Amino acid sequence: MSPTARLVLATHNRHKIVELREILGPVVPGLADGDVVGAADVGAEPPVEDGVTFAENALIKARALARATGLVALADDSGLCVDVLGGAPGVFSARWAGRHGDDRANLELLLAQLEDVPDEHRGAQFTCAAALVTPDGQEHVEVGVLRGRLARAARGAHGFGYDPVLVPDEQPGWATAPVTCAELSAAEKNAISHRGNAFRALAPVVAEVLRGPTA
Repeated sequence: MSPTARLVLATHNRHKIVELREILGPVVPGLADGDVVGAADVGAEPPVEDGVTFAENALIKARALARATGLVALADDSGLCVDVLGGAPGVFSARWAGRHGDDRANLELLLAQLEDVPDEHRGAQFTCAAALVTPDGQEHVEVGVLRGRLARAARGAHGFGYDPVLVPDEQPGWATAPVTCAELSAAEKNAISHRGNAFRALAPVVAEVLRGPTA
């Protein structure tokens, strides 16, 4: 662990660590890369995520990491909520096809399940709950969403998870046809993403906690 670490992110996903650093860096004054580490950097094993909501799972992860490290812990839980599936995959998004983290299998299964669903009923949203937990027990949760609709085939080489199939309602000015989240640059996606919205809302709390008590 970096000797300067002040904040630990409850994820072993390197994509998320980079993404969250990019989101928090501009809005948390004085936050440097060395201040932020991931769960793998501190040798922390992921806890069992048995919550039934994104907020519950985010808090489970942040609480466990704050206890294990004595650092301020951030965690998020996020997923894809499809309207015609009653909000599924939801908290099961990462293991929708049965094996955790198999993005390709998850995408293929979801597209097959929705093959006969017409375009006007393919509404969906990414949802993210971001949680902060301090070693002394302070807790705060914020939720962000990104509304869109599901494409009929995966498109784009950026992002991860279900990014290649969600076409966000908010499109970049340069797009001549609707693009998926995986066709956006990292900066473009972070500006509108569910995770970006949740962590930007949480950022003032992060800044206050890291600043500590003032005289």
